[in-house]
Amino acid sequence: MTIHQISVFIENKYGKLCEILALLAEENIHIIAATVADTSEYGILRLIVTDTQRAYHILKTNNVSANLTTVLAIATGSSAGSLANTLQCFTKSGLSIEYMYGFSIQGKSILVLRTNNREAALDVIRNNNLDYLCESDLMNL
Repeated sequence: MTIHQISVFIENKYGKLCEILALLAEENIHIIAATVADTSEYGILRLIVTDTQRAYHILKTNNVSANLTTVLAIATGSSAGSLANTLQCFTKSGLSIEYMYGFSIQGKSILVLRTNNREAALDVIRNNNLDYLCESDLMNL
């Protein structure tokens, strides 16, 4: 029920993001979703890719500071209020969202999130019949 995500710590300098993405492109690794959070000194690039383990190995081999983390992916509706309704399930259960990002593909809106309690979040997904995705689902979109 969880998705593996690569978190890459990069200097906030011209060209660094492109260098990281080029390493993956050279190895024919497709990026399914990405987000960047930055400060004046560094950034965190979060990636969901087609071959997480291989991508992680490539980055580490090239001395890129990267970690593997687990996140949840939920398919939501694309109408106004769908995202709010989905997140309200977590709020009602007392869970905080540490971060989230989304993307759309083939008419589906996908919410990727990390909470302060993964096990409780999985219960929220089950108890509210939310449409969760596993890694193989993402690879087949």
